[in-house]
Amino acid sequence: MDLGLTGKIAFVTGASKGIGRAVAEQLASEGADIVITARTAGPLAQVASDIAARTGRTIVALAGDMSKAEDVDRCVKETLGRFGHIDILVTCAGSSPGGLLEELTEEHWLSSLNLKFMGYVRSVRAVIPHMRERGEGAIVLVVGNDGLKPSYWEMTAGVANAADINFASSVAEQYGRYGVRINTVNPGPVNTDRWDGLEKAFARDKKVDQVRAHELAISSIPLNRICEPQEVASLVTFLVSPRAYFINGAHIPIDGAQRKALMDV
Repeated sequence: MDLGLTGKIAFVTGASKGIGRAVAEQLASEGADIVITARTAGPLAQVASDIAARTGRTIVALAGDMSKAEDVDRCVKETLGRFGHIDILVTCAGSSPGGLLEELTEEHWLSSLNLKFMGYVRSVRAVIPHMRERGEGAIVLVVGNDGLKPSYWEMTAGVANAADINFASSVAEQYGRYGVRINTVNPGPVNTDRWDGLEKAFARDKKVDQVRAHELAISSIPLNRICEPQEVASLVTFLVSPRAYFINGAHIPIDGAQRKALMDV
């Protein structure tokens, strides 16, 4: 199926590894040119080089911290200066500390909300005026199923994710009339470095070893495995394509029908 993405310009945050990298790779394989961002310049530049060599597309690496408004605005401005427009925004930059309520500090809460929620708000806010003026655009926020299926051992993530989902619903309604579509994709456990850290935190909080924590995660998913980053990227790539034009304001889980209560031991 031709997704109609050849020549589109995409801006992908958190793209140096994990889901963000997989999204950039799939968009490039479908013919898009891409600006990728992350905080660390070296690994980001290597990713850009690798994807460009494999796909033949233009991949630009811009180091930036999405928890800082000035970095977001700079990266978007540089993208517009180079390509003239942005067709697609995918936000993947964001992590939240695991932990139980009595151990979570004020700093834990604020760092989670600043990156995983406000980082997404900043990114959307930076591209929306341009997309509105052009009368088209596709935005996908890669959020997480904690926003739909809360768990007390991932509370800061759940709260930030729920805020992202509420925000996306609001802007989808506001900007759909201008041809700009906004949706969220909500993965459960995904085979990334990020999940490994969450699994370790879960094992700590539940006072089990990581092998047992992994077993509990697998047992909560009827498909009997965790998701791969490429599977999330496939969903995102479809959603930003013209093939998904009538999908707006949707919050799509990609978690194998996970039942988190089965992780509670």
